[in-house]
Amino acid sequence: MLRKLHEELGIPADYGRELNMPQFAEAIELVEVGPNLVGRMQRLTPAAARQWRAIVTAAAADDVALLIVSGFRSIDYQAALIRNKIGAGQRIEEILAVNAAPGFSEHHSGRAVDIATPGSRPLTEEFEDSDAFRWLQDEAEKFGFSLTYPRENPWGIAYEPWHWSVKG
Repeated sequence: MLRKLHEELGIPADYGRELNMPQFAEAIELVEVGPNLVGRMQRLTPAAARQWRAIVTAAAADDVALLIVSGFRSIDYQAALIRNKIGAGQRIEEILAVNAAPGFSEHHSGRAVDIATPGSRPLTEEFEDSDAFRWLQDEAEKFGFSLTYPRENPWGIAYEPWHWSVKG
């Protein structure tokens, strides 16, 4: 199924092999954790949801607001994101520098969150200049979260200071 989908999207057949990118199965059990910035309900695995709620509460106690932009994404949803970018004229090589191919997105696992905070544009590197990012750097590990795509990560994915995950 993934091979056929990758062919349709123009994703190279050897995508992920050279860099030993991990593949992620779609989470089966998901719970709602609240709406994102545009009001769309987000879901995570039960364990990740508990950790997300705990980290949001702890951050709020320190006057830091953590907002969810994106949680679980299905393989089909990831493919739709890529189709939309292709339709907007982007080349697949450009897209794959910032979006993992279907099957390779950590969001499939239900353990990844894209985080925003008031006063910082979502899904931009400027998030690293926020109090929320500084707080996450100091505190996230206590809640089981880590930054998945730091600068110069081994998978060649663009730096994403907003993308944090709970290891499964």
